[in-house]
Amino acid sequence: MTLTDYLESQLKAYLAALQRLVAIDSGTYDKEGGNLINDWLAARLVRAGFTIQRFPQKETADHLLAQLRGGGRAKLLLLGHCDTVYPRGTAAQRPLRLVGDRLMGAGTCDMKAGLLNGIYAIEALQARGFNDFALLNLLCVADEEVDERTSIPLILRAIRGCDAVLTLEAARENGDIVTARKGNVVICARAQGRSAHAGVEPEKGRNAISGLMRRLLEVESLAKPKAGITINIGTISGGSLPNVVPDHARASIDIRAFEQDELDRTVAEIEAVFARPGEDDITFRLNHRLASPPMPCTDAVASLEKLAVKAAQSLGFELRGVSTGGAADSAFAAQAGVPALDGLGPIGGLDHGPDEYILKSSIVPRIALLAELIRLICGVKNG
Repeated sequence: MTLTDYLESQLKAYLAALQRLVAIDSGTYDKEGGNLINDWLAARLVRAGFTIQRFPQKETADHLLAQLRGGGRAKLLLLGHCDTVYPRGTAAQRPLRLVGDRLMGAGTCDMKAGLLNGIYAIEALQARGFNDFALLNLLCVADEEVDERTSIPLILRAIRGCDAVLTLEAARENGDIVTARKGNVVICARAQGRSAHAGVEPEKGRNAISGLMRRLLEVESLAKPKAGITINIGTISGGSLPNVVPDHARASIDIRAFEQDELDRTVAEIEAVFARPGEDDITFRLNHRLASPPMPCTDAVASLEKLAVKAAQSLGFELRGVSTGGAADSAFAAQAGVPALDGLGPIGGLDHGPDEYILKSSIVPRIALLAELIRLICGVKNG
C-alpha cells in the first residue's frame, strides 16, 4: 500500500476528528476549551508512543510538548498551536461543514487541521515502520494568537538542538509553503499634554491627540513598501469628553521588515520623530517590543525547501516556497539558527473570519508531503 493509499484509508477518521476539534471553542483565554484540545492531542500521541509534558498557565490552556525517540540521528520539531481568535459560542454557530471542496468552520485553517496533519503524518510513518529519527518533538502552544505570551521561552527551548523545525500552519491558498517571513516590532506611543475647557479657555490646553497625530503622520512617511518595510498605525485613543482638551493619547504602531537591521533602523527613525522638541509643548513616551523576529531564507532553509520540492514531486505535484509579511512561530527557529519551513498544513485561507476554510482535496496530499519531508530530512542526517 502506498503512502497516499494509506492516508486515503484514514480520511474518514481524519474528518471525524476535525469535526470534533472544531466543535470545541478554544480561544486563547478559554482555558477549558484549549485544554480539551490538549487532552485529545495527548491521548492520541500517547497511543503513538510519545511521552507528554504539559505546562500549566495562569490565563491560557496548557502548553503541550510531546516527544518520541527513534533509532536515527535527526532531531525534528513539529510546531503548532491550539488557540483560536474566536470567542466562546463560535464553535456552535459555525460547526464544520462541507461547501464544495471547502471544509469550513471556526479554527479549521488556523490551525486545528494543521495539528491533525502532524499527527496523521507521524502515524503514517509509523504504519510503514519508519523511526529513523533521534527525537521527534511536537509542540502545541496555547497563546499564539495574542501579544503577551508565555510560550516563547518553551518554543526556544524546544528548538534548541533541532536539525529542522516544521510548522503546521496552513499552506498559502495556492499551495505554497513559506520560506521567509518579516520580523514584527510593535511600538506603543503615549502623548502627554494639558487639559482645559474646550469652549472657555482652549488656549490654556495642550491637545495630546492632535500632537500625537502630527507625529504619526511623520511616522507613516518612513515606510518603504518597495523595500518591504511597512508601518501601520493600528490603534489610537485618548481624551475623555468632547468639551475637554485631551491631556493624554496613545497609539500602537506595527513595523515589519525582512531584515533585523531594517527593523532596528526604522525603530530608531520613529524614536527620533518623537524625541524632537515641538512647539506644541506635548511630551512623548515610547516603548517597543519585538513581537516576532525576521525569518530569512538562509542557505539551510533553501536546502529544506529543495527537500520539500522533491517530496512533492515524488507525490505528483509541484511546490514552491514564498516570502510573506505575516509573523509566525517558525521565526523563532531562525532566531535560534535552526532552519524552518512553514505552511506544511493543508491548503486553506480566510483565517480569523466567518468563511475560514481548508480544501478537503488537499488533506491527503499535504499529510503525505509532511511525512515524506520528515523521511527525507532524516535520510540526509543519517547519511
